[in-house]
Amino acid sequence: MDNISSESEIKVYNFEKIKDLPYGENLHQQAALYKSDYMIDYEILNDTELTFNNILDATVALNIVSEFFDVNCSAIIRHAKPCGVALGTSLYEAYKKAFDCDPISSYCGVVAFSKPIDREVAKHLNSMPVEVVIAPSFDKKVLEIFKDNNEIKLVKINTPLKKYRTQISEEVFLTPFGTLIQDKNNSELDKELFKVVTREKPTQEQIEDAVFAWKISKYGKTNCAVIVRDFQTCAISQGHTNAVTAIEHALNYSCDGSKDAVLATDTVLTSEETLFAAIQGRINLVIQPGGSLKDEKLIEICDKYGISMITTGIRNYKQ
Repeated sequence: MDNISSESEIKVYNFEKIKDLPYGENLHQQAALYKSDYMIDYEILNDTELTFNNILDATVALNIVSEFFDVNCSAIIRHAKPCGVALGTSLYEAYKKAFDCDPISSYCGVVAFSKPIDREVAKHLNSMPVEVVIAPSFDKKVLEIFKDNNEIKLVKINTPLKKYRTQISEEVFLTPFGTLIQDKNNSELDKELFKVVTREKPTQEQIEDAVFAWKISKYGKTNCAVIVRDFQTCAISQGHTNAVTAIEHALNYSCDGSKDAVLATDTVLTSEETLFAAIQGRINLVIQPGGSLKDEKLIEICDKYGISMITTGIRNYKQ
């Protein structure tokens, strides 16, 4: 959907029921899966069935790995929230780095990969409780590793991840006040808006980490703070009602991992406390939307303490 306002004043959706699900978000809620024009091509390779919550988690996982479809990427999701994302020189390295971000939350999570998984990855996954494993393909040797594990659901994505990013163009929310429809958030960084606003300039490696962190922050619940170093999430703090708490929580969780790292926020920073927390955590670079009345003051603080700041001009709220 390119422009909602230019469409007909009547919208009609036709959904064909595929099957009833065992339950919805909770055991007492009935649920069903319906076919739509936005569906991707996928297969469940073992004799299992995706639950309502599995599908929601899998959607977030694929949203993230599709951002990095051309490199080795692993994303681990729990309760529709990212708890670890990483890139690596190998898929196993990417997976281990993602897992190390939050090992506790990674248990019983949904794990997605941008590339076909190998035996090394499969062995680690098979050794722990995992709900769903999603990848572009699974070879026979990998399937052999999982053959006696009835707990893990294996999902093969036939739709290319590059195409997946444009598969869904709109989101629909049913509310008591009416039905809300919006474009899907496929925001991309704009070179005209992407600005280093401080005297201290980031290195190329820090900029690449900043872009990586910014992409992940799109899929965390607002307020979201993502700390990244070397293409690995050190902490993902999300769902807070203010940015200060989100940043402080991320810094507390990452501990020494925040030293010389990048901090990304999905929302505009409007408080000096957010930067003071980042400075105390020895963050080197902050990437945030910018555009608040406090911008000049925040830049002044960054210059005083010798850290870099990038403003993107793009806010990525996610309820």
